[in-house]
Amino acid sequence: MEFKDKNLLIITNSYPNKDNSHYGGIFVKEQVRYLKDYFNEVYVISPQPWGVHRDLQNYVHDGVRVFFPRFFHLPVKHFRKRLGDNSFKAVLKVINREGLEFDLIHAHFTWPSGYAGAKLKERFGVPLVITAHGYDVYDVPFRGKSWFDKIKFALDSADHIITVSKSNFQVLTEKLDVPIGKLSVISNGFDSKLFRPMDKFEARLKLGIPQDKKVLLNVANLVPVKGQKYLIESMKKIARVEDNVVLYIIGNGPLRKELETQIRRLNLEGTVRIVGARPHSEIPLWMNAANLFVLPSLSEGNPTVMFEALGVGLPFVGTAVGGVPEIITSEDYGLLCPPKDPECLAEKILIALEKDWDREKIRKYAERFTWDSIVKKVLGVYSEVLDQR
Repeated sequence: MEFKDKNLLIITNSYPNKDNSHYGGIFVKEQVRYLKDYFNEVYVISPQPWGVHRDLQNYVHDGVRVFFPRFFHLPVKHFRKRLGDNSFKAVLKVINREGLEFDLIHAHFTWPSGYAGAKLKERFGVPLVITAHGYDVYDVPFRGKSWFDKIKFALDSADHIITVSKSNFQVLTEKLDVPIGKLSVISNGFDSKLFRPMDKFEARLKLGIPQDKKVLLNVANLVPVKGQKYLIESMKKIARVEDNVVLYIIGNGPLRKELETQIRRLNLEGTVRIVGARPHSEIPLWMNAANLFVLPSLSEGNPTVMFEALGVGLPFVGTAVGGVPEIITSEDYGLLCPPKDPECLAEKILIALEKDWDREKIRKYAERFTWDSIVKKVLGVYSEVLDQR
């Protein structure tokens, strides 16, 4: 299934920089990396407000041209309502300046990228696919009529909508009235060439991690929805039971100082370590060095890091939110608890640390979520909407 005479335009709220040190939207970049081989040209436009992610600069990588146009925006009600239109104008400016021609638009996130994609479809008359990832679905019906109307415009304009979990599918059909025939559930995936089993001793040696420790790993932006404060709280109990456990948190974000203060307040400086952002290519080392991967999110779509952890055979402990319980379907792969429950989280981690995991079974299960497999499903959607034209 190839589209060698077609050009694909990707619009996304979030996309990494060239070396992936800015990690946001890595799941979009990974998907694009596999899609590019099927098209003549692939362009990515990720509009960003002035003053946000200042390190994001236009670049070309593996033949994909990536643009980060800027627009003026303030986090107040008047500007939030205009976010979709301002994103559209920023994207349109790049298209006109660069003379970009495209046959298909794929927008990631219903708002504002999906809305911008719908406006572009109106102008250029090309088909539109929207991927709804998580917060842009389950939070939408509760934002008020003005946002609801804009999201409905985007969803109604789309030729097809992909969503990453069955729970999102339910919101889209029941609360946003999207016809079932217009929807596909296609999860995120992982790069099986990068995320593969390695020797734990060697991984720890390269990272400078003590060989005798039981290592917990969390990889996520340091923002409230990722729930790290509950994980740190759970470590207070874990440290009383297991004095040989260390938690490494990889990521950066606005909560870093607050989380570091929490660590000091709980006297966990030797037990919990915030590493900061690390290149995506280094994450497999951390996962292979760990005993458990822990993701205490308050809400999720279908987190890519979950698939990456499973891909190296690393057992998963997390919260039963979004699409997570649709993937962690057995205690052979991981253990789940409710969000915002540090007591349960501590209990599940302690159980998991004592459990004899079959890591090869976990890895084999993850094979169905490789980007090779996922992208073929996405291409099937593209073929369907292009054939309808």
